[in-house]
Amino acid sequence: MPSHGKHDGKLDGRSVLVLTTNHGTEQDELRKPVAVLREHGARVTVAAQKDAPVRTVVGDRRSGAVVQPDTTLARATADGFDAVVVPGGTLNADRLRTDVEARRLVSAFAEAGKPVAAICHGPWILVDCGLARGRELTSYPSLRPDLENAGGTWRDREVVVDGSAGHPLITSRRPADLDAFAAAIVETLDGGGTPA
Repeated sequence: MPSHGKHDGKLDGRSVLVLTTNHGTEQDELRKPVAVLREHGARVTVAAQKDAPVRTVVGDRRSGAVVQPDTTLARATADGFDAVVVPGGTLNADRLRTDVEARRLVSAFAEAGKPVAAICHGPWILVDCGLARGRELTSYPSLRPDLENAGGTWRDREVVVDGSAGHPLITSRRPADLDAFAAAIVETLDGGGTPA
């Protein structure tokens, strides 16, 4: 992964919440956005389903790094945060979309006009929160029918930023798009976003 330089302070004062389950999250889709946001000065909090280590995966099959979460989904709130990030990993995304606390958090960010970012299988939760309708977005290609059936317009691009419906929606397709995904989150927050 290319280095994004040392802490440049671009996002000083910004706070980002990252949602995850405790097993099945794609390693780089969790770790890379966190690292890039921190390099730019953002405070990043990882919220997991349980107060236990997050066991990531690589390519949905191999064991990845273990990440220690900062809080739980049940304890987390959109208050005090400027954006939310939903990483992929098929198992992670499938569990998050049915998690009442994860849906509560994503909906709260959207209702507050704050950026919602999701990559790979992560956009599944947008369907369950009713946030795909009328939006232009992308995802892992297999989710295209789900997102289109939910009223979204799917694009085959490394990152799609849609600011048309009250809150910025940032989506990407796969781990290979992580540079563009992380950069779009940084740019959206640096451009003002919505203060917490």
